[in-house]
Amino acid sequence: MPWVIFARAPPPDAVVWPGRRTLALVDAVAWPIAWAVFIAGWPVSGGLVRNVALALCAVSALARAHRAVANNHRYQFTTWRWGCRLAVVLAFGYALKLAVLLSG
Repeated sequence: MPWVIFARAPPPDAVVWPGRRTLALVDAVAWPIAWAVFIAGWPVSGGLVRNVALALCAVSALARAHRAVANNHRYQFTTWRWGCRLAVVLAFGYALKLAVLLSG
């Protein structure tokens, strides 16, 4: 059975507005830092896996910061992407809660 591969078109360039670079840099570095804080809370027995995960967070932060500053028109805000999805899940949860409240 042959594989069919569809190439996606790259997303369009974002509109660059004053302050976007700074906000993109904060967004780019905040997520790997949050993951690093989460990983640092692991027990000490994490050993090599913990250290590699922290190193990956550092490399990810540097790569994302470079993209946010140097290629700002190509940077997509992570907080916006995951915040919208989280808002949809929360709205669905509250709708379920309201449906249960109204039905009984």
